[in-house]
Amino acid sequence: MDFLKGEGLDADAQNALSMVACELAENATKYGHFREDKETVRVSLEILPTQVTVTVANPVTQAEAEELAVLDETIQWIRGFQDPFQAYLERLRDVSSQSLSSTESRLGLVRIAYEGQSILDFYVGADGILVVSATWSRGGGQA
Repeated sequence: MDFLKGEGLDADAQNALSMVACELAENATKYGHFREDKETVRVSLEILPTQVTVTVANPVTQAEAEELAVLDETIQWIRGFQDPFQAYLERLRDVSSQSLSSTESRLGLVRIAYEGQSILDFYVGADGILVVSATWSRGGGQA
């Protein structure tokens, strides 16, 4: 947080970007495919005059194709809303109607879009590394 403060970001931006980084890192840890000790989750932060981008990278395999399809579908679904708050409310409705034994909320990405005011994107490199980014606009509102 001190680093973000030093970059001129206010407390709200610091909290939002910290949550974004935590959510992305948690997803990378949960859904990554780690075969060797040297495979890790990489988190980076790019601070530009107009935006801040949090990027998280982790290894995946073809076996995760279904999870990647869900990731793509979820990001496209979120982008389909003019206001991410609407996506957030819709996802909360879905979660509230799930069985109590359900273990998957899929709220993290929606939180990033709404609470983190960030635009999500991802790609899988030829090296089998999934890279997910969230871009936050320094001018207020989404990037």
